[in-house]
Amino acid sequence: MLRKALMAGLAAGVFSLVAMPALALTSEEEPKHVEFGFEGPLGKFDRAAVQRGFKVYAEVCASCHSMNLLYYRNLAQKGGPFYEEKYPNPNASPYAKAIAAAVMVPDIDQETGDAVMRAATPADHFKSPFANEVAARASNGGAMPPDLSVIAKAREGGPAYIYSILTGYPTPPKGLTVPAGKYYNPYMPGDLASYWSGPKDQVPKGGFIAMPLQLTPDRVTFDDGTKSTAEQQAHDVSTFLAWAAEPKAEERKETGLAVMAYLILFAGLMYASYRRIWRNVAH
Repeated sequence: MLRKALMAGLAAGVFSLVAMPALALTSEEEPKHVEFGFEGPLGKFDRAAVQRGFKVYAEVCASCHSMNLLYYRNLAQKGGPFYEEKYPNPNASPYAKAIAAAVMVPDIDQETGDAVMRAATPADHFKSPFANEVAARASNGGAMPPDLSVIAKAREGGPAYIYSILTGYPTPPKGLTVPAGKYYNPYMPGDLASYWSGPKDQVPKGGFIAMPLQLTPDRVTFDDGTKSTAEQQAHDVSTFLAWAAEPKAEERKETGLAVMAYLILFAGLMYASYRRIWRNVAH
């Protein structure tokens, strides 16, 4: 009986490992070392950084990349970059309303059935930059810009990988032939052997990316006066994408700490009860 139970447990463990979703592999080049305040069991998101990161996304990334899993109201929910306690309902937040109202989204006229455009509301998804995948590929040289909703969780290296990609556009090494419409990035996965004319044991790490360098100094003006370097923009948008991928991260951490404290206290009470109940029994 015990053997069967152990075998069943082992099988369940193996199945859970096999069934776990795999992160998309990245380049052999290790991501740059970047420190983020939200990392670790006690980490919290810097609200100002998330707000700046949203602005970078809205003014730079949103022209090509969708975030189909997010609603405008998510920006004003508890833990979000524009949350305020006096607006517990994010749909009522003036910040969410103002951000959404600046975007025109497609809709259907309820009287005529005609296609119309209207101002978005907090209840709308983030607007996609393209009507469909064909249009997206046609506008990007055949490449499909990935949706950024959960990319910080879907890529090995997470926010550090995103930061590295955005800031990783060095001059291609001599001997590397870069195809037209592509750009060398050491943090992009790929196999450059067939494009390399140098020593075969010195093939550069990385690959080609269809997206040109996007972040340049002062491309985005930060409302809080933060100096808008390319590195700062990359750091802030990586922070925003980390929040978007797991907007309940802070609540999860707080709950985890409370559970751990409860379990430690409960274990202490159980041990004290054990000692009291069995104190006069030899064992």
